[in-house]
Amino acid sequence: MVETIKIAVCDDEKNIRSYLVSLIRKQDIECSIIEYDSADAYLLDGREHDLIFLDIEMDDFGTGLNGMGLARHIRGMEVQKQPIIIFVTGYEKYVYDAFDVGAFQYLVKPIDEQKFAEVFGRATGQIVSEAEQRKKKLVIQYGGEGKVILLNDIYYMESRNHNIILYLKNGNIEYYAKIGDLEKELAEQFYRIHRGYLINLFHVEGYDRTEVRMANGDRLLLSRYKYDGFVQAYMDYISEESL
Repeated sequence: MVETIKIAVCDDEKNIRSYLVSLIRKQDIECSIIEYDSADAYLLDGREHDLIFLDIEMDDFGTGLNGMGLARHIRGMEVQKQPIIIFVTGYEKYVYDAFDVGAFQYLVKPIDEQKFAEVFGRATGQIVSEAEQRKKKLVIQYGGEGKVILLNDIYYMESRNHNIILYLKNGNIEYYAKIGDLEKELAEQFYRIHRGYLINLFHVEGYDRTEVRMANGDRLLLSRYKYDGFVQAYMDYISEESL
């Protein structure tokens, strides 16, 4: 679950902004909300958001951008993650323009509360799902550039000579990192069974008191001091995965 969903409400009519904020507050999700009365105000603030409610007909003073212009500007920005845009409009004729900029959905004024709840639920569900998927990747510095590795492609990691060796489905990678840092970062799916091994619980095929057998056939030494903790972590992981 994402910690807090960051929401922007962009509309030049204060009463519409207030109504949208009240509808958001009624939904059962943790979020932060910032209001903007123009494209200029949004761009000057410079913050990134997960979800934007955007009035298509918003006045274009200041930057010269109306709501649609702001949406196009946002889509052209180089950001780590593009926000979900939900257009708010008084006219259904804008629906095709909305989808041209990858809008998630549009809401027609006056906004129906039940329709809002349905669209909001789907949008925030997608945000949460994407956040969970991002957690399932490891980004490393390798060969002078960032490299993204899916966690389920990693059988285990070995600490050797101040480097980390990743044992992957398609070969091994060695790079500089600290196993203690990785242990903290990947605690939900990986467990450190020995000072030199951090294993992916997803790929455990069996174990006894002295070793863990991995899906690639490797047998890894299990520290006797780590046995109880490993069993508990493994049971918790497979129970969570079965939900």
